[in-house]
Amino acid sequence: RLGLERADTAEKALSVIVDLLEKYGQGGNCMESNMVFTYHNSFLIADRKEAWVLETSGKYWAAEKIEGGLRNISNQLSITTKIDREHPELKEYAKSNGWWDGEKEFDFAATYSYVNTARMTTSGSRYCEGYKLLNKHKGSITSEIMMEILRDKESGINMEGGFMTTGSMVSVLPQQPNLPCIHFFTGTPDPAR
Repeated sequence: RLGLERADTAEKALSVIVDLLEKYGQGGNCMESNMVFTYHNSFLIADRKEAWVLETSGKYWAAEKIEGGLRNISNQLSITTKIDREHPELKEYAKSNGWWDGEKEFDFAATYSYVNTARMTTSGSRYCEGYKLLNKHKGSITSEIMMEILRDKESGINMEGGFMTTGSMVSVLPQQPNLPCIHFFTGTPDPAR
């Protein structure tokens, strides 16, 4: 929210978020119940001209500029070796903890989450299922199709049960500055409604 308030481009919003992350860190309970559950965050940040994925681990972070095609995030780190901006101590911290030897190519997701990055788009995770749904409509994604994907319960994109999807947002950002941007938000905890 502060990135939206304080920046007029996607890259400036990215800078706002990482500056706040480095200054204040992140944390806090992710649920209103008494169960303590925290996690690190990922962000899709876009304006009319560019888009970024920002993923965090504590105060450390990596960002990938999206150059085209499809991209999704969901409950796991997904930035691998294409890192366009990063925390200045990201690699040194990983090296000092023995997570990366400093020799092989640095892979953020594999280093900071122990994910087998070769299997990210082939396993049954929410990330994988989201990737499949986006790929199914590659080249013809409309706001209606995006809403349909975000409502999908079978894939786990729209979660229900102990952990519920609390909201979804679809934005249409025309590159032509004379056309308005349109934003759709869910008004209930279940995007299928």
